[in-house]
Amino acid sequence: MKTYLALSALLSHPEPALLEALAEIGAVLDAEGLLPRAARREVEALIAELAGGDLYELQERYVSLFDRSRSLSLHLFEHVHGESRDRGQAMVDLLATYAKRGVRVVSSELPDYLPAFLEFLSLVSPDEAKGLLGETADILRGVGDRLAERGSRYSALFGALLAIAGEPGLAKKPVEGSSPAEDLAVLDREWRDPEVTFGGPQVGPQTVQFYPKRTPA
Repeated sequence: MKTYLALSALLSHPEPALLEALAEIGAVLDAEGLLPRAARREVEALIAELAGGDLYELQERYVSLFDRSRSLSLHLFEHVHGESRDRGQAMVDLLATYAKRGVRVVSSELPDYLPAFLEFLSLVSPDEAKGLLGETADILRGVGDRLAERGSRYSALFGALLAIAGEPGLAKKPVEGSSPAEDLAVLDREWRDPEVTFGGPQVGPQTVQFYPKRTPA
């Protein structure tokens, strides 16, 4: 399902290649029709915002959101285990889930990085992908609501993923004009989400290219 790849790309750090591919990403979402109409409109608004934005401003905003705030981390297990030892075992279990489906890690990115996880979902059957995605619903909703509280259109991607999984959507609507400095203190106060594990049937051998880790600016 290329929709997962499209959403994964939109969640990645803004680079010239991403901006050049926005029209293609929109075409993929239209062609597969996996997103409900309302969710599609919200994602279209994000695509339009990225297309009309200054690259450096987009990058600065992205880093401020996802790299500098633990409550908005794109690493799934950060919201469950933090830096505890349990996170290491969860990583091992997730890698085993990938291996059972013939997927191997080919870069240094952690296996719970959401864009990488979505890339993995694109390699399995639609029903299996939907089930695995549903197991992350509480985390996705938590991050999406926090983004909405900050007035970020990136919240649309989390709402879209919940819609694909057939889960209740975001509880929050974007609030315009929120203060990033104030939000960082508020959002990072309480942000730990319920534990998530993965399981399911096996598929044929595949490889998945995980995104390289970045050093926050």
